[in-house]
Amino acid sequence: MNLKSLASEISKIYMQNSKVEAVLLGGSISRNWHDEYSDIELFIFWKDSPTEEDRQASINTVNGSIIDFHPYEEEEWSETYITQGVKLEISNFLTSTIQKIINDVTLAFDTNLDKQCLVASIYDGISLGGEKVISQLKEKVVVYPRELSEAMIRNHFNLGNRWNNREALLAREDWLMLYKVIVSVQTNIMGILFGINRLYVHHPAFKWQKHSLENMKIAPQNLSNRLTSILLGHPKNSVRELEVITQEIYQLIQSEYPTIDLSNAIDKSLFLRPKNN
Repeated sequence: MNLKSLASEISKIYMQNSKVEAVLLGGSISRNWHDEYSDIELFIFWKDSPTEEDRQASINTVNGSIIDFHPYEEEEWSETYITQGVKLEISNFLTSTIQKIINDVTLAFDTNLDKQCLVASIYDGISLGGEKVISQLKEKVVVYPRELSEAMIRNHFNLGNRWNNREALLAREDWLMLYKVIVSVQTNIMGILFGINRLYVHHPAFKWQKHSLENMKIAPQNLSNRLTSILLGHPKNSVRELEVITQEIYQLIQSEYPTIDLSNAIDKSLFLRPKNN
C-alpha cells in the first residue's frame, strides 16, 4: 500500500472541518525512512479546540477502528486508529500552540526533546492541507540557531557518575546496570551530535539512529557501525570502544565550539572508581 497516498486521502477528510487550518504528514514517511512496520503520523492544526465529535467524525468517515482516544493533555489531543489495515497516529494541536513551541525552541533555545520533536516534524513534514499555514511555520524553523546547538552540547557533555563505575560493573558481570550506563552514554552522544550538526531531534529516544547518523556531516568516522557493535559485542570490548568514542566526541566539540570549557567533563569521563586496597 502507498502510505503517502492514503495519508493524502485521509487529510482531505480532516480539512473538510472548518476548524482545521492545516494537516501535516510527519514521522518516518515524511523522511522516506518508512518500512513495512511504519504507521502514518498526521498532525492536525486547529484554529479552535476540537470537540470529541470533531475528532471522531473523521475516524468514522474512514471506518477507523479506535485503539486509543486521549483527552486534552500537555497541550495536545491524540488518538490512534486503524483503517485499511494501516495504523494512524493523530496529534491534534492548536496552531497557536505550535507557534509558541517553535518560539520556545528557536528563540528561547529550549532543549526539551518533546518540543524539539514537534519542531523537527514541522521542518521535515509534508503539507497535506493548509499550505499557507504550513509554509509560515516552516519559515520559522528553517534556521537552526547556534545558541540552541550550544545548549544541546552543554546539556549532554557530562556523561554521568555511573560511567565511572564501568570497570567495577565489568568485573562483577553486572550486565543489566552496565548496559543501562552504556545506553545512557550513547544517548548523550546522540544529543551532542544533533546539537553539533544543528539538527532538530525527531524522537526523544533517538529512534532511527542509523538514519540520523547517516545524515550528520560532523561525527566520528564509521560511528553508526561502531555504536551498533558496542551494543552487540563483548561487553569489555564495548566499554573500550565507547571510551574511545567519547574522547572523539569531545575533540569534535572543542573543534566546533572552542569557547566551551570541557576540562571538567573530560576529567570526569576518564575517572574510574578506585579498587579497595
